[in-house]
Amino acid sequence: MLSGAKGLCDSPVAWLIMYFFFNLGLTLYNKAVMQLFDFGFPWTLTGIHTLCGAIGSYLLYLFGVFKPRKLGERENTIMLAFSVLYTLNIAISNVSLHLVTVPFHQVVRAMTPLFTIILSVACLKASYSKMTYISLLPVIFGVGFATFGDYYFTAMGFFLTVLGTVLAAVKTVVTNKVQTSGLKLHPLDLLYRMSPLAFMQTVMYAYMTGELEAVAVFARTEMSWTLVIALVVNGVIAFFLNVVSFTANKKTSALTMTVAGNVKQVLSIVLAVTIFNLDISAMNGIGIVLTLLGGVWYT
Repeated sequence: MLSGAKGLCDSPVAWLIMYFFFNLGLTLYNKAVMQLFDFGFPWTLTGIHTLCGAIGSYLLYLFGVFKPRKLGERENTIMLAFSVLYTLNIAISNVSLHLVTVPFHQVVRAMTPLFTIILSVACLKASYSKMTYISLLPVIFGVGFATFGDYYFTAMGFFLTVLGTVLAAVKTVVTNKVQTSGLKLHPLDLLYRMSPLAFMQTVMYAYMTGELEAVAVFARTEMSWTLVIALVVNGVIAFFLNVVSFTANKKTSALTMTVAGNVKQVLSIVLAVTIFNLDISAMNGIGIVLTLLGGVWYT
């Protein structure tokens, strides 16, 4: 009985459910923090996430939850490249958002499963059934309908948004690759190695863009213990999301994770409508239903 319950909790479905829970929770929590406290510093928030990832994974290492593998120079170089990919993916996404409208950004990002398939087939020699390709259509088009609105983009914005989408697919594929073949790292080991590097890169980028200086001014005038606690809780949620995300990726596939990301996107719209009293059109409603049905069909 106990072994069966343990197996169920460690199943791919269980980890995907936890991924949805933490991903949705962090998305809505981020929005709440930025709205309630007017904390408009995305790079600082990302830095808090990566710092909590570094601290959390180190504590779990001290408690013996996992044992880091011994890596050579080549493997450490791969981890450095992975951390750069992780940070660059966030950077490109943030920059492109300033050059395009949010609806356009979300529609292009919805193409991540398509790029994931292309990369998996070209680089990993993966193969998928015709039904898998067909089931992706309502997921991709559903996000387009769900985020339908003011589409505007500059030439550079279009390029960076597409580049960011490709990088998101590459990151998902590489995450799966380093855990299932080659390095075969434990999810916590991957987080343990990647988080400190990503934290340093994030802080460096925040400094170069002038955000750290703005945060210093904000801290002197607006910071409160309530906000400090809210940011710490935010970082803890992000840590657990990373653990769950890496584990779910290892136990499922890169494509499944990108489809799950699209479904999570429309679920966050549904919850945001309820929590933040937002309005949606009939077109948005159709898109939400399409994406959810497509996600069920894919699984």
